[in-house]
Amino acid sequence: MSTNQRDTLLVELGTEELPPKSLKVLSDSFAQGLKNELDKLGFEYSHCTTFGAPRRLAVAFNDCQRTQADKQVEKRGPAVSAAFNEQGEPTPAALGWARGNGISIEQAERLVTDKGEWLLHKATVPGQNLDSQLQAALERTIKQLPIPKPMRWGNNTSEFIRPVHTLTVMYGSEVLAINLLGLSSSNQVSGHRFHGDHRTILDHANSYAELMRSQYVLVDYQSRMQAIEEQLISQSTALGLTPSYDAALLEEISSLVEWPVVLQAKFEDAFLGVPKEALIYTMKDDQKYVPLLDADGELSSTFLFVTNIESKDAQQIIDGNEKVIRPRLSDAKFFFDTDKKTTLASKANKLSSILFQKELGTVAEKSERVSKITQVIGRLINASEQELADAKRAANLAKADLVSNMVMEFPSVQGVMGYHYALHDGENEAVATAIKEQYLPRFAGDELPQTTAGMLVSLGEKLDTLVGIFGINKLPKGDKDPFALRRSAIGILRILLNFNVNVGLGQIVEQVAALFGSKLSNDKVESQVVSFLLDRLKPFYADKDISGDVISAVLACETEQSLSDINQRVLAVAEFARSSSAESLVNANKRVSNILAKNKISLDELADVNPSLFEQDEESALFASYSSIATAIPALAAKNDYSAVLAQLSTMKEPLDAFFDKVMIMADNDAVKANRIALASHVRKQFLSVADISVLNI
Repeated sequence: MSTNQRDTLLVELGTEELPPKSLKVLSDSFAQGLKNELDKLGFEYSHCTTFGAPRRLAVAFNDCQRTQADKQVEKRGPAVSAAFNEQGEPTPAALGWARGNGISIEQAERLVTDKGEWLLHKATVPGQNLDSQLQAALERTIKQLPIPKPMRWGNNTSEFIRPVHTLTVMYGSEVLAINLLGLSSSNQVSGHRFHGDHRTILDHANSYAELMRSQYVLVDYQSRMQAIEEQLISQSTALGLTPSYDAALLEEISSLVEWPVVLQAKFEDAFLGVPKEALIYTMKDDQKYVPLLDADGELSSTFLFVTNIESKDAQQIIDGNEKVIRPRLSDAKFFFDTDKKTTLASKANKLSSILFQKELGTVAEKSERVSKITQVIGRLINASEQELADAKRAANLAKADLVSNMVMEFPSVQGVMGYHYALHDGENEAVATAIKEQYLPRFAGDELPQTTAGMLVSLGEKLDTLVGIFGINKLPKGDKDPFALRRSAIGILRILLNFNVNVGLGQIVEQVAALFGSKLSNDKVESQVVSFLLDRLKPFYADKDISGDVISAVLACETEQSLSDINQRVLAVAEFARSSSAESLVNANKRVSNILAKNKISLDELADVNPSLFEQDEESALFASYSSIATAIPALAAKNDYSAVLAQLSTMKEPLDAFFDKVMIMADNDAVKANRIALASHVRKQFLSVADISVLNI
């Protein structure tokens, strides 16, 4: 067998239908796991291709080595001082080591280091064959798959997420002898359950995708998703409508079908009287259908669905799906009509029987706190009396739809149903909209509240949860965050920045914490919540391509800053960091910072600069440059024009460079030395009016 043989390695596990919500993760984990194993073993390949379909997990490695490359290893023996006795004869330890390596003492080399000299044998370890290594590699790969509840089948003692019926392991056209999950490998694969063959022969690993397509199986995830999307767009365009789906729905549908065929169906127009959000929820989440919207964004009674077969009588499939959706929509209509018989205010009265959190009380108590938070924050940002009134009313009604029939059946429409019920009850549009906006943003990239009342209720909702949970010492740990506090924190940051709220975080959190009275047991809650919020700034700005050291530089200035102020500093420093003068100014600040730390000098107690003590022109030049801008900087900083501040400070680049290049700061004369330190320190203090740029990594 050639040691440099290369061909495609294919591994497929043919299973019963895999859980659709787990399929993509399983598929990726299977491929990545085996890839990691081959990488560790040193089998080279040109490309790894992941396959995954409802009844199979597969991965192919193109141009995969059949045999590992030989390895050169160094085997160190005993120290020379211990390898030979006084007569120069080898000791038993040396002889044993040589024997174990298959050499004589005379064949041993010497390894000389500054710590001594040792016997050394340089050995060539022949590369292992793929055939001998793959069995264990596959066993380790399967063992690490994310399978929370494995199952057994038949008399098999093996466990997997679903019964496995075929094992295909091929290297080119050759079947490799592998035994896994009670099966021996073969060159047989299963086609589509209805359109394909129960078993068919794969003649070469490279033919896998093509053969499966002929068997009505699109084994590649992207190919299936693309086929589904193209059909959805084609059919909806022909109808003059727009399909409503996201990547998650498309992926889940792709996990349900091997040969996607999109069909069109319809439900009765009478159901369109129900809020579209509830209908869309049941269509997408319960049935995996794709709703269609008209040009105004209104729901159409026509919808699309994806089936797994090409039927000669598609109408039967369409009729069956219309029959399935009708009772779900009927339930939604019944719940909606029933809920409208009572007002939101009456529903809110039932919230006192629902526990939010044992130490923090009921949902009714939470609603009352949120109502108060909206007023506190509203006054801090000078909201109008009408906005305050709308926010208060909305907060009192915001959780009422939790006890509605509709939300109990379709939990994801909470808030949205409150909006519709509020309008039905005669509440004004601002109150209804604020109820709908209370949960925004729900996830990364989600829309933000657009109204002041909605913003206040959303902030109140998130701050109450964040401060409350921290206040009873239930902080997130590791990847455990049962109250989704990290998501709430990002939402708070986005809202405060979007509405340009120029109020310090500490001030906001302090007033929110006070509303809990004696319920909070954590006396560090305020500082911890502020730190938690500030810690979220790095991932928040990372999405905007602003590096973490820029955030660190801004936060290093210990002032009570609002997020609005922090944002302006961050943007200014990010811009400064890209400038041509940044590197030398950052280095200068680092030098001054080190000098101050070494000499234990505080910037709060700086001595005045005495020009009469200058001994070199570079001192005078720097002082003149500094003096020309020093009076303007405080006014610019007061206006939060931090870009202008840094632009002014950047004009000192050349005199500052010259000062550090030519002037010995640590002069022998103590007065001259102190004066030079004072000059450099006054310059640094001006930079700190924006950020500690010495933190930047440039």
